Amino acid sequence: MSGVEIKKVKDIDDGMRLNRWFLKYYPGLSLGRFQKLLRTKQIKVDGKKAEASLKLAAGQEIRVPPLDNESKPVERQGVSAKDAAYIQSMVIYKDANIIALNKPSGLAVQGGTNTTRHVDGMLEALCFGEEEKPKLVHRIDKDTSGILILARNRKTADLLTKAFREHNLQKTYLALVAGCPKQQNGEIKAALEKVGEKSVISKEGKPAVTEFEVLDNAGDKFALVAAAPLTGRTHQIRAHMEYIGCPIVGDDKYFGAARQKFASISDKLHLHAYKIDLSDLYQKKMIITAPLPDYFKADLEAIGLSFREF
Repeated sequence: MSGVEIKKVKDIDDGMRLNRWFLKYYPGLSLGRFQKLLRTKQIKVDGKKAEASLKLAAGQEIRVPPLDNESKPVERQGVSAKDAAYIQSMVIYKDANIIALNKPSGLAVQGGTNTTRHVDGMLEALCFGEEEKPKLVHRIDKDTSGILILARNRKTADLLTKAFREHNLQKTYLALVAGCPKQQNGEIKAALEKVGEKSVISKEGKPAVTEFEVLDNAGDKFALVAAAPLTGRTHQIRAHMEYIGCPIVGDDKYFGAARQKFASISDKLHLHAYKIDLSDLYQKKMIITAPLPDYFKADLEAIGLSFREF
């Protein structure tokens, strides 16, 4: 059993609640024991009794009482060299506050049933000298490729989480669709309701708005569409494109009863998170774009569609 320790709150933990601080640094400490240590004043902040909800400030001192072996930090297996190289190869932008990944189609952002390999499980390989691994602040579908933003510190994580939640960041997706919208550009306004694993058009659903523009088309057979969701509903672009009669190529959820397959075209979902505007966060022009996957580019060429970066 170790003795009493005095731990100073680090800059990266500024604003963190006391209970979350203990969860971070002593993940083996049970909730019941943590609460008992607070009640008996064995845990103190700057020499004073503290509540679990206390927001910490950088530089404060936390009294950590003796903790037995059960309460020591849980050992982590770490990220394999193969997975570390894999996740690091996705980095398209990095600074002191964020990391931007170009996520491939087929890789989940977080784990779930039968999902053992995902971005969240490889974040330790993206520390790049920082003590703490970057944080997820939003998600994109497993089969959608493109930009995924990570926050490298708590302040940026809070700002980005709020911005994504309130839909204050302009995001542009590229979609290869079967058919061609009747209008070259416009808005799709159709409320969406989550039913099982799908979002369906429903009067009882939540408001959903998607702006779109046709960038190129091959008659009425295919079109390359830029889509910007103004709301953040599940599978919004996929459901809205199906709604106007132009489902996304490779979509196994929103392509009618039986998904159509096209000769010489990849079977993957052709939806790519292409661009995000972070200018408001940086107080200067700051736009990040993610190159299209090779299969997407090859399929555009095979169909005879062209794409110029914008």
